[in-house]
Amino acid sequence: MDYKDFPQTTQRREFIGTVAGSAAALSLGALFAPFSASAEKNFKQQADDADAWFAKIKGKHRIVFDCTEPNGIFPFAWPKIFLMTNAATGSPEKDCNAVVILRHNAICYGMQDKLWAKYKFSEMFKVPNLGPAYQAADAGTAITTRNPFWDTKPGDFVMPVFGPVPIGYKDLQASGVMFCICDAALTVYSGIVAMETKTNAEDVKKEWIDGLLPGVQVVPSGVWAVGRAQEHQCAYCFAG
Repeated sequence: MDYKDFPQTTQRREFIGTVAGSAAALSLGALFAPFSASAEKNFKQQADDADAWFAKIKGKHRIVFDCTEPNGIFPFAWPKIFLMTNAATGSPEKDCNAVVILRHNAICYGMQDKLWAKYKFSEMFKVPNLGPAYQAADAGTAITTRNPFWDTKPGDFVMPVFGPVPIGYKDLQASGVMFCICDAALTVYSGIVAMETKTNAEDVKKEWIDGLLPGVQVVPSGVWAVGRAQEHQCAYCFAG
């Protein structure tokens, strides 16, 4: 059964609740099953690719934003503020590096609109209402069918005093902000969805990997990436 076959009714909401409950109730054995010996080769290749990606960090001022939850605009606003205030104090963007790690429930922010629509990520991962950027799927619902930080429009995000602030993916990537996503979380959550929908876990995960936003680097795990970022002299900032 495909997730899109679920009717847009209470049944869908019950399914999403089941997925969330399954994530909370996973046994240690189920949690670590994806990290068996058969996965070691894949993690090794990811580590090689990600180490080369981290080696791009060259700036004088370096920071990593650790995002474990879809904490409103903050995973995107804080990198922008870091760059803006450094520029205001004499350090241009070329002298700064900001790395955003999307892990645990924040992985939804790294995926394309088609996956948000199909899997109802806004409900699954409890994404908060983000104002104009939060597009309802249908009248009377509180569901966005798109990633609110992808293909943003002027005025999507307005901050007090500052006014409209461009904090979409494309805006931040153009300023040199680097985004990566936790493969461990992708593996676990896609596996839970596959289990609940009686589909193939590898197929669901492949669909999620294929549906990542351009420029988002897959890393073996978010905590691995936190460690690598600090090895590259990035200051640590918890982004929720």
